[in-house]
Amino acid sequence: MPARIVAIATHVPETILSNAELADLYPEWPADKILDKTGIAERHIAGPDETALDLGVAAAEKLFERDGIERSDVDFLIFCTQAPDYVLPTSACIMQDRLQLGTGVGALDINLGCSGFVYGLSLAAGLIAGGMASTVLLVTADTYSKYINAGDKSVRTLFGDGAAATLIKRNVPGDTGSIGPFEFGTDGSGAHQLIVEGGGFRTPRSKETAEEVVDKSGNVRSRDNLYMNGGAVLNFTLKRVPEVVARLTEKAGLPIEAFDSVILHQANKFMLDSLQKKLGLDDDRVPRRYADIGNTVSSTIPFVLEEMAEQSRFPPGRHMLVGFGVGLSWAAGSISF
Repeated sequence: MPARIVAIATHVPETILSNAELADLYPEWPADKILDKTGIAERHIAGPDETALDLGVAAAEKLFERDGIERSDVDFLIFCTQAPDYVLPTSACIMQDRLQLGTGVGALDINLGCSGFVYGLSLAAGLIAGGMASTVLLVTADTYSKYINAGDKSVRTLFGDGAAATLIKRNVPGDTGSIGPFEFGTDGSGAHQLIVEGGGFRTPRSKETAEEVVDKSGNVRSRDNLYMNGGAVLNFTLKRVPEVVARLTEKAGLPIEAFDSVILHQANKFMLDSLQKKLGLDDDRVPRRYADIGNTVSSTIPFVLEEMAEQSRFPPGRHMLVGFGVGLSWAAGSISF
């Protein structure tokens, strides 16, 4: 496709939740056990009055300031989040104003989680390929911590809050980067495996949804909190990710060996270890970044990409991006620098 990623900036909130703090709450899970199981040493947590929109704005401001991006160049804004400020209007409209972007820009929210960056990147590339935009700002941000019950160690040890801002531009003669092709997948029959049930119009919040229960593993949660069936999500991932990787390599006309790296959604160490083994990939081709930030949902892949950049410049190469999770939803895409 005639587009490329030109810059990425990330942001995390100041408050840190360490494994030592979690171990104090869950005595049966010492800090070293949490690290060994998840690969995560600490995660950043948004403050009570700090929203995903705030984190996304901070990431975008960093991108503008650090990389000298002109706000007037942006003609479309995509905000991917599952933690909007309001039911309506869309957070992207508010973000346009806070970032002081022109009123001639398009702006929309997409509600996707772990596959959200790959989906958002495909939408940005499609807008550019269709001549509807030339410079797209894709912002991903989530604050899953606000959905998590403090007594639910099954998810509290995994998720951290964070945001990323990615600038996608139309190629001009001489540019070598590319975006695409893509492959997607959806299985809504598994929606209940990773869900916040209470709070929407299907199941409005009430005294009943706020009632806490304790599961057989000792995790405390209500229907207003995040629930994840870890075993079911793992099984779904190990089935669908190899399938979508095979479809993408076929569409791209390239073997998996042609990709310098395969950047997977950074769910946790156990998940990535299992996928890496399933895909038959060496360690040096599966970059990771979760130890100091946790699973930041839609922003995990851009966190890895930003870390790969040297002095804000991406090294030449072709990379596969694979997102998977809540929905159930999955996607894979190819990019090159």
